[in-house]
Amino acid sequence: MRAQAGPPTDRMTRKLFYLKTRSGELHLGQRTLIMGVLNVTPDSFSDGGRYQEPDNAFARAIQIEEQGADILDVGAESTRPGAKAISAAEELRRLIPVLKRLKGAVRIAISVDTYKAEVAEAALAHGADIINDPSGLTFDPHLAKVAAQNGAALVLNHMRGRPETWARLGPLPDVMGAVGRDLEATAHRARLAGVDRSHLVLDPGLGFGKRKEQNSEIIARLPELAALELPIMVGPSRKSFLAQTSTLGTIFATAAAVTASILGGAHLVRVHDVAEMKAAATLADEILRQMEAERLPEAERPGGSFRAGEPASKSGQRTGASPGGPTERGPRRPQADRRSASPGPSPYPRRSR
Repeated sequence: MRAQAGPPTDRMTRKLFYLKTRSGELHLGQRTLIMGVLNVTPDSFSDGGRYQEPDNAFARAIQIEEQGADILDVGAESTRPGAKAISAAEELRRLIPVLKRLKGAVRIAISVDTYKAEVAEAALAHGADIINDPSGLTFDPHLAKVAAQNGAALVLNHMRGRPETWARLGPLPDVMGAVGRDLEATAHRARLAGVDRSHLVLDPGLGFGKRKEQNSEIIARLPELAALELPIMVGPSRKSFLAQTSTLGTIFATAAAVTASILGGAHLVRVHDVAEMKAAATLADEILRQMEAERLPEAERPGGSFRAGEPASKSGQRTGASPGGPTERGPRRPQADRRSASPGPSPYPRRSR
């Protein structure tokens, strides 16, 4: 069942949130934040093996920061389709030398992409601020308690099945209904483990066990997740459903998906090509601001509004339009949402069996 949605203008507004991390606070919604990906793995689908050595990883991390990322996301285990799980010891062997080099060397927040509580705890001890769980607490439920005890932010990604089983999974009958219900449930589990709502981000998990065409549907229906009253992150970067015949073509396709996600309400985007996606996000944010301005009462809109057949005044200003232009009156921003209580009845009712 689809979540109940309001009018189109309501669906296009991005709420403001203040995301608390281990070392500070990130303001979400005024502009899109960029999470830059750093894989220190030998087998990631995109850049496996390029940054295994701590020196190479450090150089790439500095470059990601210089290109305009707000968060650095370090991953030491691949979750590409067909990938096999590795032990916590192996993941730590790859990860900890890199975190030691990065501690105090970058000014942006550091996120670690892991589903293991043991790895998360060690990463937080070595300077990580955010834990990005690709499994949404389905592989290791104790991870939420580790995040809560350390005051870390926690990204809950929707994953269906496991990477080694994705190729055998069929399409979901109602992909967004399933994603919404599962994300709501995993956020509830995190809250029960002690994670405050101000530390949570939800990710619909593009490519994580979804069929190709259903990833586009998730982006199209992304505004429905706003009903969960939590910040949204989207990670379309270089996913197989965007693959083109050239690297440049895939970058263009990723930029399109990033733009659509932002217009659908995403607060953060997780990307590999930081400079290119920063440019796309900057323009998408400006378009979103104009869309938000259109939600103002007609008399308060910068430049008024257009109606076919409406006469213009002698000055060229449309009848009933506000005399102030964009430089005189900017669009109002929605008030920040600092609520920690439950948002109320679920917008994703359970299906009867």
